[in-house]
Amino acid sequence: MGIVINTRRAGIAAAIVAALLAACTAAAAAAAITISRKHHKSAAGSCDMFAGSWVADSAYPLYDSASCPFIRAEFDCRRFGRPDTGYLRYRWQPRPPCSPPRFDGLALLRMWAGKKAMFVGDSLALNQYESLLCMIHAAAPGATTTVSPRSGKLSPSTTVTFEGYNVTLVYYLTHYLVDIVTQKAGRVLKLDQIDEARNWLGADVLVFDSWHWWPRSGPTQPWDYIEVDGKVMKDMDRTVAFARALKTWAGWVDANLLQTNTQVFFQGISPSHYKGQEWGASPKKTCMGETEPLNSTGPYPGGPIPQQEIIRTVLAGMAKPVYLLDFTFLSQLRKDAHPTKYDGGIFGQDCTHWCVAGLPDTWNILFYAALTGQDN
Repeated sequence: MGIVINTRRAGIAAAIVAALLAACTAAAAAAAITISRKHHKSAAGSCDMFAGSWVADSAYPLYDSASCPFIRAEFDCRRFGRPDTGYLRYRWQPRPPCSPPRFDGLALLRMWAGKKAMFVGDSLALNQYESLLCMIHAAAPGATTTVSPRSGKLSPSTTVTFEGYNVTLVYYLTHYLVDIVTQKAGRVLKLDQIDEARNWLGADVLVFDSWHWWPRSGPTQPWDYIEVDGKVMKDMDRTVAFARALKTWAGWVDANLLQTNTQVFFQGISPSHYKGQEWGASPKKTCMGETEPLNSTGPYPGGPIPQQEIIRTVLAGMAKPVYLLDFTFLSQLRKDAHPTKYDGGIFGQDCTHWCVAGLPDTWNILFYAALTGQDN
């Protein structure tokens, strides 16, 4: 079964990439290859921090989630009664000779003094954002912090400032990166418009993510129509729409950030675990009750996420260097790290988001490695 899934997904990914590249001229495609080798650090460096395996480590977790004031209910698994703790005690071990650095929250605060770091995207970006807040708080528990708005509600952003260090961390909610505009006909998802991005200007570090909401349909879909090239339609292939929106985002980054010192990152697609056959279990199996990661050094049985190749291709064609935080594979192995039912009753059976403390802490260790140049 795993071979069939891999072949099908690989075919889809190849078709997607071919279609995307076909939209470019031969010269642009050649330039994209050159840019990829120069800027895609996770592939070009002498060390691939994102290839490896999970090992048990009694020194984990890195902090006590009960001591972190920034965790939302949907990620706070310990607070809502998750009884097992094994999922907290795994460390990501890249293949030799790679070795991730020890996370130093005080060093990060000093490095970011007077700066603003912004996480832009859906709730998976929020997952990483809140984990990073907890990791920094654990390093500087006495630091004075200011939360705005005080309620912590996303409208559409929330900000935490570490006052003594003049460091500001912002989460900005956007499900699609491009705009949704309310018109007479209804809510229109505009694949070629990204006016909302003006709110991201001025950040010294930007971390983006997208994909989780693109397949969504039904009552929770937050738009009624899609507009592309001036044409409004009821729907279209969601992967094609995602690719178009990502190119719009890339154009905005190149137009507005190329001549700045802003560091730009893109979070790899975070996997869900609702289909047991993807990790060699029964098709009816989900993440519910899972307590151990998948112990595998080979490819993930369910294969890669096809849309991840779209992200790689778009980033490779950009003039502005963008670092791909390629968390997908290492997260695919962590079927044990989701909130499941321990999320305060918000989702009920959550195999999409991640417990904090937990897997997103590893995302931030690798993010820290990239920020400090300790990733090769």
